[in-house]
Amino acid sequence: MTADPLLALAVAAAGGAGAGLRWLVDVALTSRRRGALPWPILVVNVTGCFAFAVLVGLGAESAPWFAVVGTGLLGGYTTFGTVSADSAQLWRKGRRALAAANALGTLAACAIAAIAGLAAGSALA
Repeated sequence: MTADPLLALAVAAAGGAGAGLRWLVDVALTSRRRGALPWPILVVNVTGCFAFAVLVGLGAESAPWFAVVGTGLLGGYTTFGTVSADSAQLWRKGRRALAAANALGTLAACAIAAIAGLAAGSALA
């Protein structure tokens, strides 16, 4: 892939759209949130990892639009930073087991979602 200014703009715009979508999902789910675990961001990350892996399983990473959808949209949608900050905040509040569960649980759930997404994408290809 070569550096294409129009493609870079499309990736950036899709990243902004993905971040906006993440915010909408987080706001919609946070109203249903009970307890201290920030599960709405877990939902965002798991669904984003699954969707990205489906695209990879389909063999789409060489398609021109993959940069826009995969890197841009889904990269903007998912967030490692929020998981890290939420876990650090829980840790600082003395909720160490919950902080560890959030950080490690997110990693495990996203890995499982990626495996499932790869399988689904491969089956559809």
